[in-house]
Amino acid sequence: MAPLRGAKRRKRHPEKALPAGVTAPMPPPDAADWWDSFSRRLAAGHYSKESQNFESVFRMSRKTFDYICALISGDFSRKTQGFRNFRFGDKTILGLEDQVAVALLRLTTGESLLSIGNRFGMNHSAISNITWKFIESLEDRAISHLKWPDPEEMATIKAKFEKLQGLPNCCGAIDTTHILMCSSAQPNSNVWLDGENRNSMVLQAIVDPDLRFRDIVSGWPGSLDDSCILRTSGFYKVCEKGARLEGQMELPGDGEGAGSVVREYIIGDTSYPLLPWLMTPYQGRDLSPAKAEFNRRHTAARMVVHGAMARLKERWQVLKGELWRPDKHRLPRIIYACCLLTNIMIDRGDSERNRTSAGHNHDDGYMQQFSDVADEGAVAQRDMICQYVSRLGSKLPE
Repeated sequence: MAPLRGAKRRKRHPEKALPAGVTAPMPPPDAADWWDSFSRRLAAGHYSKESQNFESVFRMSRKTFDYICALISGDFSRKTQGFRNFRFGDKTILGLEDQVAVALLRLTTGESLLSIGNRFGMNHSAISNITWKFIESLEDRAISHLKWPDPEEMATIKAKFEKLQGLPNCCGAIDTTHILMCSSAQPNSNVWLDGENRNSMVLQAIVDPDLRFRDIVSGWPGSLDDSCILRTSGFYKVCEKGARLEGQMELPGDGEGAGSVVREYIIGDTSYPLLPWLMTPYQGRDLSPAKAEFNRRHTAARMVVHGAMARLKERWQVLKGELWRPDKHRLPRIIYACCLLTNIMIDRGDSERNRTSAGHNHDDGYMQQFSDVADEGAVAQRDMICQYVSRLGSKLPE
């Protein structure tokens, strides 16, 4: 995954052990399940059945929640000189599960720090510190859940894309979405104004058929178009060097185009340039039946990235709507954490729980962009794929 632009990580200083004979305060032992106590605090003042149901609150299984707690437990249990305990309003110390739950509540509901703090009798700054501690730990501990596929995984991905829409050697789908912000009138603030006169930050993502994020870039202002963001990404650079999407396959079958060699590629809409490793649809009117069929399959296959973006915003409400004057260095890290958590749920078999009616519209109100850049070799490859899928007709490969 390419680094997140603008994501300035906090410099970690060497950890200092506590002086000899000094131990960090520990929460009192509690034999009861932590959720019983946490749900009562959560429901205080506005009881509902939903607030008593773990999966209704966090929209994930307890099994996945426990996995996340185990994943980051080392960072939350380490006692250093700067160690501090967080406490509820009644002075009870928050345990590991409590802190993870508070951070997930912030990301899941999108409620303000002040609102969440009021629920538990805590200062909004404590909620912020807990959330950032959680995000920093995820960035270090969960990185294996968002990575480019290895050869075995890629073979599975290509087989799924071909089974879905008959596109051979397809390795993913790319798109962007806008994270809206309410920005203050600061120097250079106009750079965040996008084509729809909204302040936004752009997320570029490549997704596999299971809606898993495989590569993301965030942090660029909304004024930049999709093609520009692509060309500034690390993904573009490694592909142009031939270090990624370099695999080839021979098209099967008989007749025109059979035996032709097609390299690996991803698919994107008309906002992207047509490149040897990035196939875009045919543009123009009065397309031939073969080109129209290619476009139909291409559009249908791209629904995986549309669905992934829509569900990302629906699942993690902190990314939905308009964020109030967010820290533009921290926002890319919030986006990254939400993508990591989405992948963890998929990897843990928890994705079906997240299949809401979000649909595929993740950028409501934005006009379609167009690029007229087309590499000659890419034009030839797209024509070969077009001929191949046109022979399939309405059938799909077995």
